[in-house]
Amino acid sequence: MTGPQLRDGEQVLEVNGGNVVYEILGETGEFITLTPGGRYSKDIEGLRPLADELVKGGYRVLLWDRPNCGKSDLQFYGQSESHMRADTLHALITGLGIGPCIIAGGSGGARDSILTTILHPEVATKLVVWNIVGGVYGSFVLGSYYLVPSILAVRGLGIKGLLQVDEWKERIAENPGNSDRILAMDSDEFLRVMLRWLNAFVPKPGQAIPGVDDELFGDIKVPTLIIRGGENDWDHPKRTSLEVNCLIKGSTLIDPPWPEDACWYSPPKPAPHARRPRTARWTKSTPIRSVAPAPPWPRATRRRSA
Repeated sequence: MTGPQLRDGEQVLEVNGGNVVYEILGETGEFITLTPGGRYSKDIEGLRPLADELVKGGYRVLLWDRPNCGKSDLQFYGQSESHMRADTLHALITGLGIGPCIIAGGSGGARDSILTTILHPEVATKLVVWNIVGGVYGSFVLGSYYLVPSILAVRGLGIKGLLQVDEWKERIAENPGNSDRILAMDSDEFLRVMLRWLNAFVPKPGQAIPGVDDELFGDIKVPTLIIRGGENDWDHPKRTSLEVNCLIKGSTLIDPPWPEDACWYSPPKPAPHARRPRTARWTKSTPIRSVAPAPPWPRATRRRSA
């Protein structure tokens, strides 16, 4: 089984039967874990500059490719994908001996960071989150974008159908061993996991964010900073940030340092000479960025605490 090609500074740690690729930036100072959104790798645009600024500020930073992201191994288990990632981050922090530390993340990485702090409070000293996903639109878009294609592929072609899914093609290109990992999986078990993960994105009463019961936020006892979603951001609605601010006692909510109408998605480019569909002008299906373009402690003129 062939693994990924690692750059200078990249290392690997086995967690729960899969290899996780990570980097540590900085020589001294308190550790911060940075987690981007979606299924983006640690090389997503904007994340490393943020890490570099934090290093200049005297911190050490852990960047990591979550399972199913970048160069790390594909893995499918747990109550939801974010629950799996939370367990992975906990194992990474404890395995590297860098905890407790500041847990920070945006978009899907915000949900991963929140769950890590809830499920494994011993590894967190502070929590910083931005662009929290929620609401009917944001939840359904995530489920349909990240899970439905794989479900349809396996139902139609069996487990080998995953080899035809564009997202997994990319993961195999970055880590060729992922092809064998896919073919070794059982179709029925994979579909059971996918349905469980998909269910997390079905909006439910008492869940401000996908797959996390509101009552669990009461378990967060560390200082928490929330950079709220933009006024016109459908994917990371302002309302969700306000709800999370209310659910985490003592948390601080600040306005975003980016524009209120910042667009985190862009429509796919049509093929050359292809006729552009009428819906293309308002279809947003290709995520381009899910991390904050500024450090997670920006100054703001207005603050809200709960």
